[in-house]
Amino acid sequence: MNELSTEDRIKQAAKALFQEKGYSGTRTRDIAERSGINLALLNYYFRSKQKLFELVMLETIQQFFGTLPQYLNNPETSLDEKIQLLSRRYIDFLKTEPDLPLFILSEIRHNASGLIEKMNLNEVVFKSVLAKQYAEAMGRTEVDTKEIYMLIINPLSLIIFPFVARPMVMALTGLDQNGFDQMMEQRKTLIPIWNRNMLNSDLNTTSSNTTI
Repeated sequence: MNELSTEDRIKQAAKALFQEKGYSGTRTRDIAERSGINLALLNYYFRSKQKLFELVMLETIQQFFGTLPQYLNNPETSLDEKIQLLSRRYIDFLKTEPDLPLFILSEIRHNASGLIEKMNLNEVVFKSVLAKQYAEAMGRTEVDTKEIYMLIINPLSLIIFPFVARPMVMALTGLDQNGFDQMMEQRKTLIPIWNRNMLNSDLNTTSSNTTI
């Protein structure tokens, strides 16, 4: 297996430290030491901690959301199947990087508009096959943007929140890491069921609406 390049070692070390200590708590000297290089070499590759942080954050966001379009735009899968695939993919991913959600949420809180623009999320979500399928299910030619985002936010929230609150969840339930992982495996099955029930509720509400 090829060894990581110096630049990749720096980014890997920076990502780990930013997740552990946050931006303000991470020093460039810490990043250099964890990368196994001197500070001068770090400054040669990345001119400032801010530049390094922006690059690491953008790559992290892309890693997290980068596969979203392939699930949302698959014409061969139904709405229900899309949610099943998203649940499996993101739970598997977060089991390997459980600290990632807090890292991403921190940046979203401070720079939501910039991230939406960089990731082109409006285009990815609102013009997706999933959006068209939902409109068809609701008996319309198009649906409100908020409805589409709710359709995405609901399952993602059910997936992400347990990882954000993992220490509290484990303390309240008495689960160890293995027990927590087993619970998340169960949620791969439960989240699509919960989402299906919510979708059916929306459809029933729409079909029974009357003008008052």
